[in-house]
Amino acid sequence: MSAVAAGSGPLGRVDVWADDAALDAAERRLDEWESSLTERAERAKTLSSTMRDLTGTAHNSDRTVDSAGLLIDLQLDERIRQQAATHTARQILETTTAARAALLRQVSDAATESLGDDARVQAVIDSYRSRLLPDQGSNDVRR
Repeated sequence: MSAVAAGSGPLGRVDVWADDAALDAAERRLDEWESSLTERAERAKTLSSTMRDLTGTAHNSDRTVDSAGLLIDLQLDERIRQQAATHTARQILETTTAARAALLRQVSDAATESLGDDARVQAVIDSYRSRLLPDQGSNDVRR
């Protein structure tokens, strides 16, 4: 961008564009920047909607978690009565963790598909990881 001082007035220094081409180029850059921001906002809105609808499922006795990682469905077979309660409790916890890991993989895929693969996407994934699997620090969600 090229500007030249046209003089000073009561309001201070006044700058004008050296030529129309420089002004047109500046306007194009601003338009591109605005368009980029609008596109990013739309992709983020779409991602938010997509992630709200995600669920993770793991099978041992069918457990499903919602997009926040909360248990929303639990189906138990009558055979669980033939095993120790501690064993059943451990299976429920392990399978719920597996369902959360499945949800995290879906979040990772959806975020990468919507926003690309950059630091912002990694921040979204890390945020979900810390909520869904707080005891697991691994960055490998695609296992």
